[in-house]
Amino acid sequence: MTFPIVRHRRLRQSAGIRSMVRETVLTVDDFVQPIFVTYGQGIKNEISSMPGVFHFSLDQLQEEVKEIVELGIPAVLLFGIPEEKDGVGTSAFIENGIVQEATRRIKSWYPELLVIADTCLCEFTDHGHCGMVHTFERDGHVCGDVLNDESLELLVKTAVSQAQAGADIIAPSNMMDGFVQAIRSGLDEAGFSQVPIMSYSVKYASAFYGPFREAADSAPQFGERKTYQMDPANAREALREAETDVLEGADMLMVKPALAYMDIIRTLRDQFDLPIVAYNVSGEYSMVKAASAQGWINERAIVTEMLLGMKRAGADIIITYFAKDAARWLRDR
Repeated sequence: MTFPIVRHRRLRQSAGIRSMVRETVLTVDDFVQPIFVTYGQGIKNEISSMPGVFHFSLDQLQEEVKEIVELGIPAVLLFGIPEEKDGVGTSAFIENGIVQEATRRIKSWYPELLVIADTCLCEFTDHGHCGMVHTFERDGHVCGDVLNDESLELLVKTAVSQAQAGADIIAPSNMMDGFVQAIRSGLDEAGFSQVPIMSYSVKYASAFYGPFREAADSAPQFGERKTYQMDPANAREALREAETDVLEGADMLMVKPALAYMDIIRTLRDQFDLPIVAYNVSGEYSMVKAASAQGWINERAIVTEMLLGMKRAGADIIITYFAKDAARWLRDR
């Protein structure tokens, strides 16, 4: 049977009916709020390319975390900007590193808030790459090869130090081959077999990361990350990356970025039964903020639609700089 017996608009006639038959629903439990922590005193500096996102020194952190908890957001993702950088990212895995110190404080203030530690070296290396680098000169320019296997040991040390500080979830974002297996073994051997790994399984070499690189002071000083992050043109490769991480012991699979890669989110959702995480990255955030500031778009409507799209595509968890705004909108609704 078809029209006039079938009338699809019957289920759109009122807000009550639309709400009753709605297929995808956002809740505050879907969100993770990223936080950038730095050394110093009295620092709460807005990041110029990310309006509404700040660098916090440790003495300014509690107010931000208190707001996140009061909004009901269940988790934060920590990024640290160290005092000193070197060729191997030593500040990433020292006991009193910035992420470790922030983790201890957050867990002492709000034990139930989940702390997710980003596990990478790019913020902590003086060259800005996600692993150890062998440098050489070619035609008068500094070049470098990112050393995969040698980097794994440093990443394991970083993950273990973060777990020792109290991190609830380890989120390795480096895209080195074998990183999940290495970190899983390292955590288990250190007595942290219960700590899950949220793997940046499918991380593309994306142009959407620009504002983040300002925020984390992590832009590569030479070369590019295309030898370890994925080509945006590739979809089948995402399945290979994700399957490897599943076999190596990942507990959650992330797709980064989210907005231009919803097909990849859906592909992973259809192929794997682990929780799928979408990272709504800095460039996606900043574009919306810029257009909203010009009065060209309705920010609340646009953001809600984007986040719904990510969840509809198959994401169980959404890391987003809009988490606090979205939580307020859900509460107000």
